[in-house]
Amino acid sequence: MPAAVDDDTRLDLWLARERGITRHAAHTLIAAGAVRVNRRPGRPGQRVGSDDQIEVSVPAAAPAAPPAAPAPAVDLVVVYEDECLAVIDKPAGLVVHPAPGHPDGTLADGLRQRGTVWSLLGGEERPGIVHRLDRDTSGLLVVAKSEAAHRNLAAQLQERSLTRLYWALVAGGLAEATATVEAPIGRDPKNRKRMAVVDGGRPATTDFRVTARHPHTTELEVKLRTGRTHQIRVHLAYIGHPVVGDSVYGRRDDGAPRLALHARELRFAHPADGREMAFESALPAELMALVESVREARL
Repeated sequence: MPAAVDDDTRLDLWLARERGITRHAAHTLIAAGAVRVNRRPGRPGQRVGSDDQIEVSVPAAAPAAPPAAPAPAVDLVVVYEDECLAVIDKPAGLVVHPAPGHPDGTLADGLRQRGTVWSLLGGEERPGIVHRLDRDTSGLLVVAKSEAAHRNLAAQLQERSLTRLYWALVAGGLAEATATVEAPIGRDPKNRKRMAVVDGGRPATTDFRVTARHPHTTELEVKLRTGRTHQIRVHLAYIGHPVVGDSVYGRRDDGAPRLALHARELRFAHPADGREMAFESALPAELMALVESVREARL
């Protein structure tokens, strides 16, 4: 059905606000030709106003078409699942969705292989994906089965009522017990494959609390207020305490077996009935061994 616009704004921003989805999801829908303005294909940056009629045709949730060649089998640890969503405990090294250099063997492939119907609101290559974790970060994330659940969870993410708590081990000792890093993040002008704190970047805010101190390192509980690419890693490196094992933003030879970053807790309201959902993931064995090493000052 056509929808009236009551103010002058960009199409992508209007769509994200109107449907309670992320701006990326709005871009995906527009690029797929699912959004028409006055019966013509829309463009993300075009201005729309009260005289414009906008039609949005979201593809129905359906199993993604199988790839031309079978993707490698991906075993997922599903800690909770119902008719609306699932919560996955992702291991380090698993890419969430296809990206340059990682066309298959992703968490998205694992979801398809389950034969379950997932929301396609984020695009066919991202079935059910509401938010993501870096390849080398382990821990919890939620995926959606229906468009309604996807929209609800995306809105909670935008409103910060979907809470994500991370465990991190960082280099050096922090003087503060708690602190907030508020600094804009964008592409590093010296290396486009990295992110950095840059003027004109997207606003980003990270809270952290010290949970344990060791001779050369510190354990933190980290909470995201925003969700920028590599946000925790960039912000902690920016204040001089990079995540241990981070070869991109920290030392390449610090002796850690992997990136010491784990999405430990996830909390949100269930999209169907609003009940509080809370999940916790224990540190993987290799991170537990790393903690023992730093306690004894062997790293």
